[in-house]
Amino acid sequence: MKKAVVAGAGGFIGHHLVSFLKGKQYWVRGVDIKEPEYEKSQSDEFLLLDLRYWENCLRATREVDEVYQLAADMGGIGYISTNHAEIAKNNILINTHMLEASYQNGVKRYFFSSSACIYPTYKQRSADVVPLKEEDAIPAEPEEGYGWEKLFAEKLCQYYQEDKRLETRVARFHNVYGPLGTYEGGREKAPAAICRKVALAEDAAEIEVWGDGRQTRSFLYIEDCVEGIYLIAQSDYSKPLNLGSEELVTIDQLVEMVAKVAGKKVRIKHDLSKPQGVRGRNSDNTKLYSLLGWKPKYSLLEGLQRTYPWIADRLAQKKKSAPGAE
Repeated sequence: MKKAVVAGAGGFIGHHLVSFLKGKQYWVRGVDIKEPEYEKSQSDEFLLLDLRYWENCLRATREVDEVYQLAADMGGIGYISTNHAEIAKNNILINTHMLEASYQNGVKRYFFSSSACIYPTYKQRSADVVPLKEEDAIPAEPEEGYGWEKLFAEKLCQYYQEDKRLETRVARFHNVYGPLGTYEGGREKAPAAICRKVALAEDAAEIEVWGDGRQTRSFLYIEDCVEGIYLIAQSDYSKPLNLGSEELVTIDQLVEMVAKVAGKKVRIKHDLSKPQGVRGRNSDNTKLYSLLGWKPKYSLLEGLQRTYPWIADRLAQKKKSAPGAE
């Protein structure tokens, strides 16, 4: 039986990855500063550790074959655009310590979760964006804070592979969404935020969308994400790979799809004063498919059909249990 640690197992993707690895008959240690928010972890062992500290990283990576490093200080565009120093500091500490601890503890394979935020902003100024290829990362001009520290951590993985022979694998996530993800509080991503707004809205009501709604993105469903993580981690390819969907939509189109799933009509009010990130971003999965023969299974509509009901149900339960509710 292989042994793995999932760092960030209290978070959205990490929690799903623990369940996926258990389905592959792994012994799994989950590690995070917090436990999963919505259901109990399936991990064989769950350690509450702050991975910014060296001793905790040594403990987390002890006696395992594989490390899946998903622990990060992150959130939606509102959070990552206003907390550059804190995000960069926290994540550089986590990633540096986790790599060295994995090396010292003789880990056989190390997976790092990078982000599409490492791609140059000068390639993402049009809504009609050309899908981003892995080699587009250099010359660099990533997003401030979160994008820069992710790119730096990618290079650290490369150096540990070259200098210390630690087998490292890197995936660049493109907007992952699905059930059991954060949907309120300021750290939620666009699909979850829009699902929440539509669920709370009366039919034909107005909902707020940040930006003019014509900015474009692609979104990857969580089940596709964790399968892609595993295939990349087990592959012989050590350079970064995109892990995303190639289905590009505008944010207004995303709202329309969520409303369709909800069976509602909504009116959109655009708030141009709020952060909206790059103008357009899409994943080019050519290299991923050519190397691993893999494509995402779920369309955006299919993923939303699984995500919206979960968020709507959570909100309905919260409303029922609120003080004064009948």
